[in-house]
Amino acid sequence: MQPIKPIRNEADYELALQEIDRCLDASSGSPERDRLEVLTVLVDDYEAKHHPISPPEPIAAIEFVLEQRGLSRKDLEGVIGSSGRISEVMNNQRSLTLAMIRKLVEKFDLPADVLIRRTGSTAAQSSTARVAV
Repeated sequence: MQPIKPIRNEADYELALQEIDRCLDASSGSPERDRLEVLTVLVDDYEAKHHPISPPEPIAAIEFVLEQRGLSRKDLEGVIGSSGRISEVMNNQRSLTLAMIRKLVEKFDLPADVLIRRTGSTAAQSSTARVAV
């Protein structure tokens, strides 16, 4: 067993992941479990710096929540508006308004910072983020 060292590059990262795989079945309180905990902290830090995950686009986040909860676009009525308005928003033809964002946050517990992000088509239309008020 090699000593634990900082992860400085992709090769170190891959070795750490392999070592994590070897330690996954370690029993609680064992030296292998301690090793696993230290390695996961190092890997988390390396991934945060070198493999960041961007937050989802607003519509993707809404679709994910609907799917996870077994809901449909129909369940967005009263939150986004009529079925026509829902279709426009979900097809990136219309931006979310501040009122819609507030209702989505309240009803579905979606993070507001995700909902105010520009979508791909909105970003192409405007160089600044826009939210209708």
